[in-house]
Parts: sequence; structure tokens; C-alpha cells
Amino acid sequence: MQLAKLTENIFLVGLMGAGKTTVGRALARKLDKRFVDSDHEIEARTGASIPLIFEIEGEASFRQRESDAIRDLTAQSGIVLATGGGAVLRPENREYLKTRGTVIYLRASIQNILQRTSHDKNRPLLRTADPRQKLEQLAREREPLYLEVADMVIETGRPNVQSLVQHIISKLNLEASGAGDGTQTGN
Repeated sequence: MQLAKLTENIFLVGLMGAGKTTVGRALARKLDKRFVDSDHEIEARTGASIPLIFEIEGEASFRQRESDAIRDLTAQSGIVLATGGGAVLRPENREYLKTRGTVIYLRASIQNILQRTSHDKNRPLLRTADPRQKLEQLAREREPLYLEVADMVIETGRPNVQSLVQHIISKLNLEASGAGDGTQTGN
């Protein structure tokens, strides 16, 4: 992996509730980079919440807005970007992510995601009678795409955000030194 790619931008991918925003903010602070959340960017651009966009325009329209945001945000430099869980669904998004920064797949268990999202009303895809079943379906569909773009995979079952961030920084330093061997996993 090229050093410039490693150090310029960091993009976080993974299912909703995997910790992309929380970890991303802390990682950006530690690395002295600007934190950006693609969902927040879409809300700022439209003046509407993600659930409202889904409700009024549908998922296809939201995904187009998401692609526009991913294209623009990944063209910036010096950022840590938390993407929406479905950002990897479109091939152009995967290409932007793979070629414009280091992609870290934050992988969380379905149980952890359910715990983290159980009271969150901003998750339109989980507004269903069986959120566990929906998450399992999304995980099956998206796991291969997350792995396709990931430079490293980090399990988010660590004790706290700070130890997880330190683990990521250690892996980034290992990759930057040339000691890494491609996609890394951590637990």
C-alpha cells in the first residue's frame, strides 16, 4: 500500500451502528485530521433528515445523494470520513473509497449493533418488525463489499473507543512502515 494513500485520508465503512461516527471522531482528533460524516453531509446539503429523505424520496434517491456526497468528500484531503452503512452498494462509491484513501472496515456483531441502535430513530432500514433479521440480511449482502474495499478490518468488540482508536493507529503505523501484509484484521 502506498504511504501517501495510508496517511492522507481514512474512510470508515461498516454496518450502521458499527461505531464509524464515534470511532471516526476520536481517530480524527488523535491524527489531527478533520472528521466528516457522509450522512451528516447529506442532511446539511438537503436540510432534511435521512429518515425524511427515505420517506419522501425513497432509497434510490437517497443512494444518489449519498454517491454525490461520497464523490465530493473523498476528493478532499486530510479527513477521516465515516460513511453510511450502504455507501459500498454502488460501484462508483467503492472505487472512490479504494483509490482515495485508506479504508477501514469496522466490523461489529449483530448483537452489538442491536444494542447500539435499539433506541435510535434515525435508522430507516431498521424500522421493521424484526430488526435482527434485517441486520443479518444487510450483513450478508454487504460483508463482501466491505471486504472488497477494506485495507484493514477491525473488530469493534474492544473494551472502549480509545483502545479501539489506539489499535487502529498501531495498525496504520505498521502498514506505513511496510511491515503489514495487506488486509489486516484485529480483535
